[in-house]
Amino acid sequence: MRPADRLAARLTALSRWSTVPADALLAAALFLATLGPGQVLSGPPWLLALQTALVAPLAWRRRAPMTVLGAIGLAAAVQWALNVQLPADAALLVALYTVAARRPWRHTLPAALALQAGVLLAAARWAPPGQFPFTAAALSAMAAAALMTGLWMRARRAYVTSLERDREQRARLAVAEERARMTRDMHDIVTHNLSVMVALADSAGYVRHSAPDRAAAAMEHIAATGRQALQDMRRSLSTGRATSGEGCLDETLQPAPGIAELGPLAERARAAGLATCVLVAGDTEAVPAAAQLTIYRLVQEALTNTLRHAPGARADVRVEVSSRRAEVEVTDVRDPVVLGAPGPLDAETWVSGPRSGLRGDGRGIAGMRERVAAYGGTLDAGPVTGGGWRVLAVLDLGSPR
Repeated sequence: MRPADRLAARLTALSRWSTVPADALLAAALFLATLGPGQVLSGPPWLLALQTALVAPLAWRRRAPMTVLGAIGLAAAVQWALNVQLPADAALLVALYTVAARRPWRHTLPAALALQAGVLLAAARWAPPGQFPFTAAALSAMAAAALMTGLWMRARRAYVTSLERDREQRARLAVAEERARMTRDMHDIVTHNLSVMVALADSAGYVRHSAPDRAAAAMEHIAATGRQALQDMRRSLSTGRATSGEGCLDETLQPAPGIAELGPLAERARAAGLATCVLVAGDTEAVPAAAQLTIYRLVQEALTNTLRHAPGARADVRVEVSSRRAEVEVTDVRDPVVLGAPGPLDAETWVSGPRSGLRGDGRGIAGMRERVAAYGGTLDAGPVTGGGWRVLAVLDLGSPR
């Protein structure tokens, strides 16, 4: 860093710690600049004292603007009474600027009026013969310029402060949104995979003596489902490194699941005992990756609810997409011919019993609504005529929020 840059950095740090040194430098510069034109050095000693009284208070102008203006105004009144003209009167303009920049209107307006009264008194005493209007106008213009500059600086400072507050608020909202996203993802990943693993474990325990090969296959599915859950969690939390120890691409950098992964998702559901049929229509390549992840999570959550609340049901998944719109429908229907299905349930239990908390009380449906709302869409979840449950989500892909 160059010496000039180091000096500037130190002065900036010093000004942040205390405004007095910087303002004292300004006062000293104004004092030196007005010594010669005012002929203070060639006059009596009391002129030097008056010059100092006019300029020295500026060292505290940002700490006590009104007090500084009052002190300089008192020195100017003594100067007027002694009928002495000094260029150091410019300190009044600096003091007025500081009041306008740092104090509200209830302080600024009286200060401006008091200075204007002093301008008129100075013009009346020192204006050349016949030049009072012009002298008063010129001095008033300088005072008005100082006032307006201070008001502009105060407005600019308030604007910058509001921008900083907005930036901090946006940062807090971004953190909250990211936490909400992670919560939704964790809920979907954990509940779905755990539901599949529990169903597989139950089936393995049921057939471990009569069909050991089927039990072994179920255990393999459990291990694969667990590994898939860990991979999804690492990807969602982004906790992995760029590459693995062997230099291969880390699994957290693999593409997020989308419409193409609905087939493997259905396979896992079928392995857990849920007969699942998936139908995809439309140009999936035109759907953004974020929207595809949303569609995947919606189907995953709906299948999880079916596994948990409707054992022995059949799930039909329909996805229709275009570049502007996506429609996701998951319907589970009671199918008595499904192998391993439990006995028939009465209609009231099927419609309201297992799903009584799904219309908004559960975290799953709430998360689905949040995902759909991010795309300005709608979600409808409820029983269907004849028994069963349907989840219908419509996403507006043209206006993601």
